[in-house]
Amino acid sequence: MTDDKTWAERIGAITLFTEDREAAKSFYRNFLSLEPVYEDEDSAVFMIGDTMVNVLRTSAVPELIEPSKRATEGLRSIYTMPVEDVDAVVANLSARGIEPQGGPVDRPWGIRTANFADPDGHLWELSCDLP
Repeated sequence: MTDDKTWAERIGAITLFTEDREAAKSFYRNFLSLEPVYEDEDSAVFMIGDTMVNVLRTSAVPELIEPSKRATEGLRSIYTMPVEDVDAVVANLSARGIEPQGGPVDRPWGIRTANFADPDGHLWELSCDLP
């Protein structure tokens, strides 16, 4: 690896902790219009392009992260997905009963955003450049 090239070139997997795997699976099935590519009693995995989104029951987290003893309570993140037209995607999601938590709104730094929270409070932001 050279100094001008980073090892971080893409997100390969995102693991989201959930208390209710079925509710999270239902949300992501509807939100992404995708079926899980893998699931078991603890997880359901969806593919967004080359990125895996794994919704994992919190009771399985210690096994996933061991030997770490890090607490997982209260962890929240935002994950941004670029889209061509935020308003069109929001309209489509709203028609399926998924309402944004915020937006669409024009940001002073030149993008339009809307965000949605899954049943466990993970925040997903949709964004597009302003014309």
